[in-house]
Amino acid sequence: MTRHVVVAAALSVAVLGVAPPTIRAQQVTTAQIEKGLADPGSWLTYGGDYGSQRHSPLTQITAANVGDLSAKWAFQTAQLGKFEATPLVIDGVIYITGPNNTAWAIDARTGRQLWAYRRDLPDDMDICCGRVNRGFAALGNRLYMNTLDAHLVAFDMKTGSVVWDVPIDDYRLGYSATSAPLIVKDKVVVGIAGAEYGIRGFVKAYEAKTGKLRWLGILSALRMSLRSISGRAGRITGSGN
Repeated sequence: MTRHVVVAAALSVAVLGVAPPTIRAQQVTTAQIEKGLADPGSWLTYGGDYGSQRHSPLTQITAANVGDLSAKWAFQTAQLGKFEATPLVIDGVIYITGPNNTAWAIDARTGRQLWAYRRDLPDDMDICCGRVNRGFAALGNRLYMNTLDAHLVAFDMKTGSVVWDVPIDDYRLGYSATSAPLIVKDKVVVGIAGAEYGIRGFVKAYEAKTGKLRWLGILSALRMSLRSISGRAGRITGSGN
């Protein structure tokens, strides 16, 4: 794996009254994550809080003044794929992931890149529906990202350096991971992708500090059965758990 400084394809952000970041080892606690959007200046988890409604309590931008917004900076990413990530915002820094397991830390006030990461991915991956990533999780002074080759990676939040990297499963069997991890207390909970290639879905939880696997949950398959076929319109209903 290597880190690269990257430059082109734009992420534009209108910033209103954001304080400059302090470049230090930020600390995100489980108590902060559990409180969700109690601090409206931060966005600490993929959905904003555990309810995942993604509704910000900020009131400075309103229906009356939204038309006055203008772009303050544009950040060039050099990535031409799809951006499907929700950024995290911690202490005035935007942490965002992009296609092909790229990632950046950006000064929210100025658009200045603080660090960048790009994963060296294998050439023989089976990816169904886009080489995307949906974002980081954060706990303590670390960030966590799932990868297209079915790994979970922990980063130092301040520098972007890799702290640990563990396989979730074998990408050569069709497994991949695009979702944002979820922090639950001291665990990093991840799901898996690849059903198009016949894999069985599961959820795993890892220790946030070490990357050690703590538990595995297998998802029951949905059993589909033909209940009735009547007349010209056949009816198919689902049963099972």
